[in-house]
Amino acid sequence: MPVGIPPLGGPLGRSRSRISASGLTTFLRCKRQWFLGSKVGISGPLRPSQVIGIVLEDAFCGVMMQRPTVHIETLLDLKKWMHTLLPKAAQEALDAGRILWDEGIWYEPGTSWDDVELDSFISRLEHGLVLLFEEIESCYNENGGPYLELYRAGESPFDVPSPAWGDEPYFPVPDKVRNYELRSWAIEGQAMQWQSQGSDVTWNEALEIARPWTKDPRVHQPQRLFHPERWAAGELDLVLRWDGRIRLVDIKSGDPSSKFAESLQHQLRFYGWLWHETHDGECIDGLEGWYLNGPHRVMYEAPQAAEYTKMTSEFSRINTEMQNMGSGPASMPVLPSEACDGSAAGCHWCSLTRDEQGNWSGDELLSEITPLREIPLTVPSEPLSKIPVRVSVQGKFTGAWGPLPNHFGEPVLGAMLVAGGAQITVEESEPGSYPLLHNQPNGELVILDALPGVWRGAPRLYVDSRTRIMPVAQAAKEFEQTSLSLSERTTRIGLLRTRANVEGVILSVRKRSGIRLDAKPWTMLNVHLWDGNSIVEVASFGSSITGQMEALRPGQTLKLLAAEMGWRAGLPQLRIDSRKTRLQVKD
Repeated sequence: MPVGIPPLGGPLGRSRSRISASGLTTFLRCKRQWFLGSKVGISGPLRPSQVIGIVLEDAFCGVMMQRPTVHIETLLDLKKWMHTLLPKAAQEALDAGRILWDEGIWYEPGTSWDDVELDSFISRLEHGLVLLFEEIESCYNENGGPYLELYRAGESPFDVPSPAWGDEPYFPVPDKVRNYELRSWAIEGQAMQWQSQGSDVTWNEALEIARPWTKDPRVHQPQRLFHPERWAAGELDLVLRWDGRIRLVDIKSGDPSSKFAESLQHQLRFYGWLWHETHDGECIDGLEGWYLNGPHRVMYEAPQAAEYTKMTSEFSRINTEMQNMGSGPASMPVLPSEACDGSAAGCHWCSLTRDEQGNWSGDELLSEITPLREIPLTVPSEPLSKIPVRVSVQGKFTGAWGPLPNHFGEPVLGAMLVAGGAQITVEESEPGSYPLLHNQPNGELVILDALPGVWRGAPRLYVDSRTRIMPVAQAAKEFEQTSLSLSERTTRIGLLRTRANVEGVILSVRKRSGIRLDAKPWTMLNVHLWDGNSIVEVASFGSSITGQMEALRPGQTLKLLAAEMGWRAGLPQLRIDSRKTRLQVKD
């Protein structure tokens, strides 16, 4: 099955604590690029190529999902019919791209969606069909392959069939699809008509059998594979399986000359490993990249059976290294010894340095945004580096619940901690970040290295893999031989900081929206604030996103008063409380 059920997924079934193919390839190119882009979350300006990749892939998948309503006599007839679909598909992709482009906030200077040409979309879709026709022709020449008679008997060899507009879509979590219309997209009159058993395969049948599994553009839920132990996930573009072999394909809208092309083999090998891990040890037979600006079919050898155990160890080690990177507001710039040289594909912020003499380097992108290198702070603002990182508290658990949705819509465990006359909610920072939260002994406990925050005006503690919970006596004994006693390490619940006053220059702004598993919409706006030495993410959700926030742009100076303290992937994330947080903006 090319898709799995999100283990503890939120709006998109994503998590910053799971390794993905894109995260892996970025990490292998440049560790600091991954840290700043994926963990800290800072982005660059929107470029047309980013949008083109999204809408062209959906358009190509949509074309492959078409099913002819007439009998096709020859391959030439099939090609002519499918080519008639392209102008409409290209125009719809161009229009969809326009919508995504207009939803952007920050754009690459000198770029415009008006410069994107319809003919280039048609051309690349044509190139994609060239590669598809190769599969269809091979299927026809092999008389439909090993599954022909099974299909004709009204059965499917696969749990999740290749999607087609004439069939209902497959939802990984159907119970969450409340809207009946979303569950019944089958187009009347496009049901497949199979020939009688024993007869020669037709071109209609060859198309039906050779059609790869694709990400279904009708399905708003995650169409990913999730590792059984939850620490890895990946989203396949195409799966070829008509000939009894499993070949994984990634679609690229560009060509193999791109600086990012060298990462494709790592991406595909990760997918091959993930398939093996989610399909009872089944080994895939081939890996391919389909470049639409070509066409180009780039093929890689599939991993050998003996390689998978080594790959598991490698990816697990990398994921652990990813999660252990960073513990507070990220330093930016860093010393030259900690930065990259800026030569890898996608490297920008990661090459920004300031040496011990105060000399800057790799600051080209920064110079496009702001001339400032020192940011004066005004009362009552404090440096971002002063945001509390970890705290330890003492108390008793009096209740537990969950998993219940957090503010990201992700199901997490929660509990109530009481100390004296005060109480505070304790919650996982992300799904699965502290699965033993409810398995704690009775009596006085100490929570070591929790993340302080606030939710809806009330203090909250977030726990993750770095947090420890233990009985008071055990903790006291552990700290007997240290410079600080247990009492000196712990903070009273009533004295926990929940808000911060900060200011700095905006380096990036990004607004994202989508559909949750239950088909409800979500929206999040992210700003990255820089005070000359550190950078932190500022987030706002749903109705808290005001017109003033949507007007924020890189280069402006932003002062936040009473911003809520929160956390994401172990790093601080300031959040806007529309009722209490004040924003002061200067151009």
